[in-house]
Amino acid sequence: MKSGKTAIVLASFGTTVPAAVQSIINIQHHIENAFPEIPVKHTFTSNIIRKIWKKRQLERDQWLQQGIPAEIIDVKGIIATIGELQEDGFRTIIVQPTHIYAMEQFIDLISYVEALNQIKTIKQRWMPFDKIVIGRPALGGWGDCYDYHEDMKRALKTLEDDVALARKEQADLVYMAHGNDYMSTGIYGESQKMMGRLYPDIQTFFGAVEGYPELEDILLMLRYHSKSKKVILKPFMIVAGDHALNDMAGEKPESWQNVIAKEGFEVLPVLHGLGENSAFAEIFVDHIRDTARDHEIGLNDEK
Repeated sequence: MKSGKTAIVLASFGTTVPAAVQSIINIQHHIENAFPEIPVKHTFTSNIIRKIWKKRQLERDQWLQQGIPAEIIDVKGIIATIGELQEDGFRTIIVQPTHIYAMEQFIDLISYVEALNQIKTIKQRWMPFDKIVIGRPALGGWGDCYDYHEDMKRALKTLEDDVALARKEQADLVYMAHGNDYMSTGIYGESQKMMGRLYPDIQTFFGAVEGYPELEDILLMLRYHSKSKKVILKPFMIVAGDHALNDMAGEKPESWQNVIAKEGFEVLPVLHGLGENSAFAEIFVDHIRDTARDHEIGLNDEK
């Protein structure tokens, strides 16, 4: 670990799929290139995924041979990750989530950050941190500091290659997002509307594994609004992990690919996560830069 006072924690939902790890590493590389003097540490916010990697530590050499970085094999939760940084002398921490929008995992992450910021010692010199701050997700979040519509527009503009493929194949675009069952997932409807404005010649539909819109909603939209009998199916997630391989493009009859195909559509799955898209990865670089500026944290970058 480099010496210094400031570190970045890259907080991802995580993945258990080795090939999908590259999406997260690509984001890390963009951040390290932008802020070469600031160390970047990983944390996974999914408890289930961390437990799986914990078990895989027993076969460390096998995973290292597959190209999995040691920092992924040894990935920890947010409290342990920040605790290790504090032990190494880092007193200012920028937590940058790679979550798509401000939903369950992001809200939980805020709770951890706020709780750690509440630590107060009797003697000021023993305070464990100067600042722990958190950046906003890819599509932004609530509040009037940053317009989430602008964040959403920037993110959707990075999907130009998907649109080009849809044009080439004369197909509709269907994105599978993660979603959740605990709060509104209306951001997907807004994203669909904006895609229509940005790329009016391509029909684009968004659905979610959890919450609204469900696969049944996608089927209705395809039945009544599709202008093609071909569909480009892609995850609207940072990684093309378990959901993409199984729920979206798996062999089981209930996978999105097979269900849509039963409706008479030719389905072309694209198994690449958004994190592989360098333009999308740069979104997180700028969100870190915004957060540092807002909290008067120096990053020694050129901008």
